[in-house]
Amino acid sequence: MPVSNNHSDHDLDILIDVAQRMSRSFELGPLLETIAEAGRAVLRCDRASIFLYDRDKDELCSTVAIGTGEIRFSARRGIAGESVHRRAVVIVPDAYADPRFNLEIDRQTGYRTRNILSIPLLVPDGEVLGVLQLLNKNAGSFTSEDEKLAAALGALTGIAIKRQMLLDEAAEKQRLERELDLAREIQLGLLPGANPTLKGFDVAGWNRSAGRTGGDYYDFFPLSEDRLAIAVADATGHGIGPALIAVQCRAMLRAITGNGNNLTAVADKINHLLCKDLSCGRFVTTCFGVLDIPDACFHYVSAGHGPLLLYRRQTDEVQTFAATGLPMGVIPDSPINLADPIDFRSGDLFVLLTDGFVEWSRPDGELYGEARLIEVLRRHVRQSCPELIQTIYRDVIRFAEGSPQTDDLTAVLIKRD
Repeated sequence: MPVSNNHSDHDLDILIDVAQRMSRSFELGPLLETIAEAGRAVLRCDRASIFLYDRDKDELCSTVAIGTGEIRFSARRGIAGESVHRRAVVIVPDAYADPRFNLEIDRQTGYRTRNILSIPLLVPDGEVLGVLQLLNKNAGSFTSEDEKLAAALGALTGIAIKRQMLLDEAAEKQRLERELDLAREIQLGLLPGANPTLKGFDVAGWNRSAGRTGGDYYDFFPLSEDRLAIAVADATGHGIGPALIAVQCRAMLRAITGNGNNLTAVADKINHLLCKDLSCGRFVTTCFGVLDIPDACFHYVSAGHGPLLLYRRQTDEVQTFAATGLPMGVIPDSPINLADPIDFRSGDLFVLLTDGFVEWSRPDGELYGEARLIEVLRRHVRQSCPELIQTIYRDVIRFAEGSPQTDDLTAVLIKRD
């Protein structure tokens, strides 16, 4: 855009310098300050402000306001607001004679505004990012030639701000990605590093989160040479929030279980603690217990958790078991009872899964369901527990026909040799 001879080569040098700084800047704050200073110098005025537009709140905020502190106001008010909603340059030769002028800002700052040149900051697709506002021309009023120069500066500024916002968003996204990777690394580090080696039993666990972090977990920890604590849990949702709840639940279970003699007391204590900590709508389903190896018996409680299935080798039948109490974190005094123990005979298999397996749906909306799971168990029960978990997972993937995983998956299998 041609610039009037009323503006010197020095002004053009300033704009060129601004453009060069815009190409190098990697922080929005310093970039806005450079633009405001350049506008004040080139257009020879007393003050310059940049108001960024908050579309969600329909407000303007003076991230940079040379000579004042931060100012925030409705984008439906004042000269700056008109520039935003009309997407037009506005020249006001006498501010106090113009009914659009917002007197409140002068009252707040103690400043006396005489005249205004207000330029919307636009990008080529028409999005408005804010307003560059210049106050009090040093000599006289702002002219149409000033308007042309300011419009050129505004167009350049809009593109630069959008570019910088995108760079800042990308940097923030990378930071969050790194934090999620770290959270995932920590969470994976809390899962058992290997399946337990037990005389007379094959025990295996497996987990795959729907996202970087998940609300499922499983755990094995010995209580003595002959007794192994086993747990599976599912916090509502998936992501960083449920992951933190899962970690908290794991820590409580390990700390409170002790010698594992009274599973209902352990469950009641954890339930009370979670009820105090969890917000409304958050809860945890969990099944945990103790495998007594010499007696070939698993004692457990199930707080709203399933599916739980037992394959009996002798009859080739599969039994399903209901929960023995409500999920944890819902009602403090809700009892979580001890289930009938699982007495293992040779070849028997007890299966503890989170509901992500049976509730995975294919494109037509049909769920995988327990019936398909039971059929897979019966066909492949002679596999080792780690192999059988992978067989179940592959069958669910085949059934899903490309539908994405939307819930975390966790499995623990206990089989007597």
